[in-house]
Amino acid sequence: MSLMAREDFPLPLLGMVHLRNQVQHFRPIHYTEPLTVTAWAENLAGHRAGTQVELIAEVSATESGDVVWHGRSTYLAKGVFLPRFDRQEARANRPEFVPPQPTAVWRLGADAGRNYAGVSGDFNPIHLSRLSAKALGMKRSLAHGMYLASRVVADTVQNREEPYEWSIDFESPVFLPATVSLSIQDAEAEGRYAGSTFVGWNNRSRRRHFHGSVQPLAASGAVQNP
Repeated sequence: MSLMAREDFPLPLLGMVHLRNQVQHFRPIHYTEPLTVTAWAENLAGHRAGTQVELIAEVSATESGDVVWHGRSTYLAKGVFLPRFDRQEARANRPEFVPPQPTAVWRLGADAGRNYAGVSGDFNPIHLSRLSAKALGMKRSLAHGMYLASRVVADTVQNREEPYEWSIDFESPVFLPATVSLSIQDAEAEGRYAGSTFVGWNNRSRRRHFHGSVQPLAASGAVQNP
């Protein structure tokens, strides 16, 4: 986002690490539709590994002013500790992850980060090559969080047009090249789709990369500007 590149933004843009997303899709958006995009940052806070910030983006239909898409992304500036924010306490040991039966396997090449950067415009060096990632403290380049999120959500919702929301938490980076095992589990209630949960992991190390869910939104849940 351009606001992260502003001179008064308190955290460095390069090397920012993606922690989580929460997104609401209120209705389909046609590619010819005039839209207004508003973005801002809030909830700057200490983290045990640096400083985190939440970035919010809203996409509104220009003519009606109705919000059609709302997203909240949490990022970490690793190793950056601002003096007025306390660090979080050390994380407690997580329960052992027992991988479920995979429903898909992704094979990502070393160029996956560069390819997604070309589409998205996100040229953060940690995604582009082993050398540029090492310059920012990573052992290898890693997949974009939004690439992983968009791919798993697309696999989950497929052609659904009803309003829905999704969330994802990133637990460990997907270093490229990579093979990611994926499990998507759907739920039904009264014969209708009631949501899905998903998880992605490294089958060799049994380390979980991300997990999240997709849930339907009631039609009345659409946000409208006053």
